[in-house]
Amino acid sequence: MADIVQQRLEDRIPALEQLERVGLFTNKEVKSMLKRSTALEYKLHRTVQSKDDFITYIQHEINVLELIKKRRARIGYHFKREEIENPIIHRINHVFRRATTKWQVALWIMAAKCEMEDRNSSESARHLFLRALRFHLENKKVFQEYFRMELMHAEKLRKQQQELEQAKIDVGEYNFSTEILSGKLAEVVYRDAAQKIKGAEFILSLLQIAAIFDFTKELQDTILQDLQSQYVDDCMMWDFMAKRELDAAGAPELQSAKGRASDTDRREERCCVVYEEALKSLNTEAMWICYVTFCLERYKRKTNVTQLKEKRKERLLRVLQSTHDAKLLQETFYKNWLQVLLSSGDTVSATQVAITATQRFSQSVEMWSFSLQTLVHLESTEAGHLFQEALKHVNPKESLPLWQLQADWSMTSQIPEDTETFFQKGLLSPVPAVSSAMKEKYLEWSYKTGGYKRARKTFTSLHEHRPFTKTFFMKMIEIEKEQETPKMSNLRDYYERALREFGYSDEDLWMEYIKEELGSHGNPENCGKLHWRAVKTLEGESVEHFTTKYTLLQTGHM
Repeated sequence: MADIVQQRLEDRIPALEQLERVGLFTNKEVKSMLKRSTALEYKLHRTVQSKDDFITYIQHEINVLELIKKRRARIGYHFKREEIENPIIHRINHVFRRATTKWQVALWIMAAKCEMEDRNSSESARHLFLRALRFHLENKKVFQEYFRMELMHAEKLRKQQQELEQAKIDVGEYNFSTEILSGKLAEVVYRDAAQKIKGAEFILSLLQIAAIFDFTKELQDTILQDLQSQYVDDCMMWDFMAKRELDAAGAPELQSAKGRASDTDRREERCCVVYEEALKSLNTEAMWICYVTFCLERYKRKTNVTQLKEKRKERLLRVLQSTHDAKLLQETFYKNWLQVLLSSGDTVSATQVAITATQRFSQSVEMWSFSLQTLVHLESTEAGHLFQEALKHVNPKESLPLWQLQADWSMTSQIPEDTETFFQKGLLSPVPAVSSAMKEKYLEWSYKTGGYKRARKTFTSLHEHRPFTKTFFMKMIEIEKEQETPKMSNLRDYYERALREFGYSDEDLWMEYIKEELGSHGNPENCGKLHWRAVKTLEGESVEHFTTKYTLLQTGHM
């Protein structure tokens, strides 16, 4: 890499010497340019190349050309162009070709924007876009930026014409084409784009670009007509047309909040009419999603007018029910449905929707979890039965959240015998994550219901039955330390058992054990032995981390 960079830098020297010799740049400026060029060249030849590095390189060379142009004009020197400018132009072209080969489209757009915005040359920008489209016939981004460029060009000319007219200068000698001023070149780009790239989403993107400019009403009308005639089977077209009703001309400015809310409600109802019309011919999941999403967004909008808030809720619930009846309601919307029903206090409907959602998405852990949480919250008698159903339907490997949810529910809602049966079943699960999590919950429940003796009995019955979590052992350590007279022999037993499982990778566990020995119930003389064992047992970076923490502990910084 260094050899290539060195060669390229040596190739620059004749032009740099010419710049200094003819007085366009000082010696200090030439050295600064060479330093900057060296850094840029190395970036272009790194193993991992960045598009931004190529853009920065090209922009730097363009800036140099611009500066040379200004310096020439200032001192009146117009010679040696082949020796000075041509090598720079050659480098720009070379790097540009490398970049467009690697990243395709983005560099074409960047170059065209540079021509339009920096060099004020719409003609050059147009040629670059046309060349880009020769290689990328159906690239949406190129068409969008080309369309935008033509509209910007028309807007610039319109402003120039307006300034001349305001200055009362005769515009007859200037060539202001009416067609260009009205955006006809942009319309040509639109026609070409619409023919090559299908889909309402793309056409809408062009319409949104056109809407930025205040002289494009006819062009926007043309795009809208094409949209409505060619994309009746595209939900995005209907979604756009429905939402346009929100901006349609309505009542004059209303003073009262109720008046404004009433007008908003009428507009939203007109939107719903369009959605309903769409569903007559396009009864698809995507179309229903658009409709439900619109109603949900309007429902979430803040308003202090109770009537509007209620109308939005009624509308949303009606559409959710209709989509469900059509068997096209997505899983996530059932959650929204339940939230709305719960917030409005409709517990009967919320219970029914929760049960229905689990039937429709019987293999979804997320749906079961949310519905069961709802039923538990509502203290529904259906909860116990549905917990059993959930575990029958979902993938056992994904069932941990349901086991944890049922454990929490059982510990607070079921009789001890049923909870005991549930835990025994969980302990036998073939899924390691489930059985180890149930050990933690079982130990916690044993302590809450039977105190220290029952907790210790539960721990003893489980401490040889793998798999374990560190939390299982730490929970028993906490229980022991909560007693009036904790036994250090028991604590050592718990720590030793934990270290047998996790001592090879968990330096914090060793540190906790050492701190315990340093405590009021421990023996500080054991710390040295623990330190030696830890260093021998821990693996990889854990040894270094432990040593650092142990040193901090000894020096009183931990």
